[in-house]
Amino acid sequence: MTAFSLDGNVALVTGATSGIGAAIAAALAEQGAHVLVAGRDGKRGESVVTGIREKGGKADFISADLSDAAAARRLARQAVEAGGGRVDILVNNAGAYPFGPTAEMTEEQFDKLYALNVKAKFFLVAELAPAMAARGKGAIVNISTQVAAYGAAGMALYGSSLAAVNLLTKAWAAEYGPSGVRVNAVGVGPTRTEGTVAMGEGLDQLAAQAPAGRPAAPAEIAAAVVYLAGDGASFVQGVVLPVDGGRTAV
Repeated sequence: MTAFSLDGNVALVTGATSGIGAAIAAALAEQGAHVLVAGRDGKRGESVVTGIREKGGKADFISADLSDAAAARRLARQAVEAGGGRVDILVNNAGAYPFGPTAEMTEEQFDKLYALNVKAKFFLVAELAPAMAARGKGAIVNISTQVAAYGAAGMALYGSSLAAVNLLTKAWAAEYGPSGVRVNAVGVGPTRTEGTVAMGEGLDQLAAQAPAGRPAAPAEIAAAVVYLAGDGASFVQGVVLPVDGGRTAV
């Protein structure tokens, strides 16, 4: 068994019906995990599941709209049932990213973004981490962003929400790490997905600021998640791993 083998593990990936989430689901399944693909779009979710199964992997779709704490707890319970009584790996990928000047953001946008980017993650961990701790093993990977590490005009709302997640990652490592649950995050840089198409050349301009000089492919983000979820990262706790082409380092 390699350091990346996830045979026998049940993994819940939120926001897994497209983009980075779908790539994470596929990568975890390739390493042997039974992947629970969670998201709002059933058609896209079943497509991801079919793709995994066609390659010999194991996956199931769970419909989820993570609009409040009750929805997050409900998803956690459904995942435990679908996983045969447990979830070993939680990947908190679901998120929203409206950009724009602070003065143009509405209260509705604020509340919706924080509900998905922070509250849903918080209550999924609250529901699933204690059982992981009781078993003495588990891995939680939070998907964050490079703009949670520095100030960027037009990204106050988005960046601040995931800066909260970065701190939660460290706090949860302190809380659950002694019981064998590793909690880490990935600080994602500009990535070319269906969701970033609308950015057009802006995505390339943002990526050009980093040493890599280009946007990431979803599979490159997924590879970091697989590492953090597996035993190869057995001594990694509370880290926000930058996968951003070097932007936050340089």
